[in-house]
Amino acid sequence: ADFNYGADEYDAEGNEEPKALPEGSETMPYIDESPTMSPQLSARGQDSGDGVSPTPTDGLGTGGERDAGKGLEMRKLVLSGFLASEEIYINQLEALLLPMKPLKATATTSQPVLTLQQIETIFYKIQDIYEIHKEFYDSLCPKVQQWDSNVTMGHLFQKLASQLGVYKAFVDNYKIALETAEKCSQSNYQFQKISEVSRDGAVPVGQVWDRADLLKHTPADHPDYPLLQDALRISQNFLSSINEDIDPRRTAVTTPKGETRQLVKDGFLVELSEGSRKLRHVFLFTDVLLCAKLKKTAVGKHQQYDCKWYVPLADLVFPSPEESEHCPQVHVIPDHELEDMKMKISAIKSEVQKEKANKGQSRAIERLKKKMFENEFWLLLNSPAIPFRIHNRNGKSYLFLLSSDYERSEWREAIQRLQKKDLQAFVLSSVELQVLTGSCFKLRTVHNIPVTSNKDDDESPGLYGFLHVIVHSAKGFKQSANLYCTLEVDSFGYFVSKAKTRVFRDTTEPQWNEEFEIELEGSQSLRILCYEKCYDKTKLNKDNNEIVDKIMGKGQIQVCSEASGHPLTQKGDSLGPGTWAGRIKVEFSMKFTSRDMSLKRTPSKKQTGVFGVKISVVTKRERSKVPYIVRQCVEEVEKRGIEEVGIYRISGVATDIQALKAVFDANNKDILVMLSDMDINAIAGTLKLYFRELPEPLLTDRLYPAFMEGIALSDPAAKENCMMHLLRSLPDPNLITFLFLLEHLKRVAEKEPINKMSLHNLATVFGPTLLRPSEGESKAHLTLASDIWSHDVMAQVQVLLYYLQHPPISYSELKRNTLYFSTDV
Repeated sequence: ADFNYGADEYDAEGNEEPKALPEGSETMPYIDESPTMSPQLSARGQDSGDGVSPTPTDGLGTGGERDAGKGLEMRKLVLSGFLASEEIYINQLEALLLPMKPLKATATTSQPVLTLQQIETIFYKIQDIYEIHKEFYDSLCPKVQQWDSNVTMGHLFQKLASQLGVYKAFVDNYKIALETAEKCSQSNYQFQKISEVSRDGAVPVGQVWDRADLLKHTPADHPDYPLLQDALRISQNFLSSINEDIDPRRTAVTTPKGETRQLVKDGFLVELSEGSRKLRHVFLFTDVLLCAKLKKTAVGKHQQYDCKWYVPLADLVFPSPEESEHCPQVHVIPDHELEDMKMKISAIKSEVQKEKANKGQSRAIERLKKKMFENEFWLLLNSPAIPFRIHNRNGKSYLFLLSSDYERSEWREAIQRLQKKDLQAFVLSSVELQVLTGSCFKLRTVHNIPVTSNKDDDESPGLYGFLHVIVHSAKGFKQSANLYCTLEVDSFGYFVSKAKTRVFRDTTEPQWNEEFEIELEGSQSLRILCYEKCYDKTKLNKDNNEIVDKIMGKGQIQVCSEASGHPLTQKGDSLGPGTWAGRIKVEFSMKFTSRDMSLKRTPSKKQTGVFGVKISVVTKRERSKVPYIVRQCVEEVEKRGIEEVGIYRISGVATDIQALKAVFDANNKDILVMLSDMDINAIAGTLKLYFRELPEPLLTDRLYPAFMEGIALSDPAAKENCMMHLLRSLPDPNLITFLFLLEHLKRVAEKEPINKMSLHNLATVFGPTLLRPSEGESKAHLTLASDIWSHDVMAQVQVLLYYLQHPPISYSELKRNTLYFSTDV
């Protein structure tokens, strides 16, 4: 049987074990984005599954009936036709935009044809659509005109597909635009003709990507094939979500009074109820927010939801931080418990993959999958910490916990958009509530809990490695503000914040040009949020997880091809108006480095520096016991960074780290001045980079197997003897530097209440850096992509944690005891 531990089998209260679906039961595909979220980036659309991506039906590129030459000629013809229709479409858009400038010019005169607000409403997003298609046309045209059978243009279609979000905003505004145009045309004859053209120009959503013929006539081994396949999949998912929004029959329920109540958005959220966390399925309808959980039903019986509470949108308010003191405070699960669970999940994943590779028993695999689901469910329930507070004007308040401020913003904006309409307060009768709750199972768009164990075997597992992101600049702000960006990536089924730029003060065009190295753990998407920094102390909340800074814009982009699972590299790209609130555009670049490539310890060719040079060479040259770079970075962190939240965990700006690396390598006289001016996270990042780039790990390749065996010993006395003896066996420069770093990390952990960095957190950051073997030794240890949390990595963390939790270890005491032990390990 093909088991799927989805939403239909969980008990949100945690009272019942997840159970397998009976054979023959219908399993719904996992959809992790609702139609109101950026549809062009959803992982899987509601209609996805077998047959979504077309395959070459006539054998093109695979030795079919037609020869490859004829197939490529057909490809050129299809592209030429596509180019012609694009040209017509762009001309139509130009015709639509033609009257916009004179209309705007008259809007500021004493006799305006239309007000600026009316112009903005009627022509909403048309300029953005025009720019997207003009750029696409200008890039595609020369490739078709100067035809070459090997020419590639799949990336152009992929980029076009990724920008389809602009049509979502266009469609959402379409009805209002028509109503405004009709009202204006009735009062102004000159505008009547423009109104008719505007109505015709609103059709393009349907023709965005009705071009499966191009994929059909592209050989399967052509470089464009996977890119076109991915673009088509994104487009179909998007069009499917648009159609669901447009067609009220599929997303609406009729009330007993004959009124239509449409489902706008739904998803799984964690509610803090009566002091404990509960997983809820939340449904946002046009006039009410409903919080529900699945009822426990017998196997084979129809699943139904049980309504926990509802709030009419006319009565719903978002309390400000200072008004929310009566709300329950958030109990945050310690980071080390979350990291421990991630390790357990990854270890089970490795076991599942090994069982599959060895063609193990299906029962054993299903038992492992069930355990993995339970662990992932725990992580999903306990990791969110960002409060999302809902208040009913009639008195009751509710608290959800989210892992992503992006997600919180999506819910808040969706509710606020609906509240702009003329809504009336009401109370649902028991019959009305029953009808509404009963419709939820049929109308829901998110079917499964967003955990990785719900993914099909053929789905992309995401990327494991490092994503290098440069946040260049932003534009489109109407007035000066203090601006910064944060970066989020998905990990273990939910999004987490990974990096943050500096605050660019008092500007409309911030130029950050900051680079970050973000560790990916099965990630598929990158989110960028742009904030205005709040310096008003009266608005700051006691709750550390409360984010009071205002989101100015946000966007999401895939880092991993949905079809192939391969990384997507963006150079100088932007998250433009289609995916951002308002007209804000953020320019960024990104490049992915696989984990096996990024873990290589490559000796430096220049032995005059410190990076990539053996620690014994550096200490001998400096005539010091601990390398100068280690001493200076530690001193600076302890001076002004020991209370920094997330010190050593938060990414420093990569360009700053590279600048520090260069001055340390050159032994520049300005090192101390530069250190005092540099962001503390960059200094912490430089120290981590130094240990990561050592040609041999600090605890040495030779002793690595013994450390792995020692930490696995169960007898405390034997483990103590072994672990201390291994330290004595280290070369003096390595041992003294390790002990120096150990004491520093303990001092950092003493400030855990302030900096949120426990011994376990620090061990997680530094363990692999200090122990991971050099390239020749590590090949045997990196067999799977998901080995980011493999058994070896877990053991490396445990080794460092053992020494961090150990009473102070002195060099002289260790050496004194050397006489009593054999030097053979």
